[in-house]
Amino acid sequence: MVLAAGGGRRLGGRPKALLEYGGRPLVEHAVAVLRAAGVARVHVVLGASAPTVRERADLPGRVIVENPEWATGMGSSLRTGLASLAGSGAGAALVCLVDQPGIGAAAVARVRAAYRGPGTLAAAAYAGRRGHPVLFGSAHWADIAASAVGDRGAREYLRAHADALTLVECGDIAEPYDIDTPEDLWRLGGA
Repeated sequence: MVLAAGGGRRLGGRPKALLEYGGRPLVEHAVAVLRAAGVARVHVVLGASAPTVRERADLPGRVIVENPEWATGMGSSLRTGLASLAGSGAGAALVCLVDQPGIGAAAVARVRAAYRGPGTLAAAAYAGRRGHPVLFGSAHWADIAASAVGDRGAREYLRAHADALTLVECGDIAEPYDIDTPEDLWRLGGA
């Protein structure tokens, strides 16, 4: 699942999904990373400028879900994405953020390989510090959705369940930076 609903408030209102990376919208890059890591069914949660993202981004065969409450924070996008997986038969949700292009397929595949069943909780780690992507076994979805409020996403849930969380070191193969401010845009190669 790619969370791509944010409006880019700190970027002057430029939705992150539409930032260019490699000549294409950043959301396309995020989807391509998941596909290259072996994820067959990719759900993309859109919000800010969703019609424009649908128009400009090439996302055929992906499940596109719109979060009408995107402005309330990442928690609502996580809830929307998890709800879109209900009844899909998926055993887990592998969650990536659209604004982290330094995390590639190798890191996503490494976290994906930590799946052991519906009770799995796993996250990439960078020098031992938890980051993204994060894998939520389906047994956790309802409780994660209930705790995902504002911009916290699953942070509190993961903190409360640290004893069950598998950290998968990815610092050797990925860079977990975010594209949050105009000063970060250089990382996109001139976006």
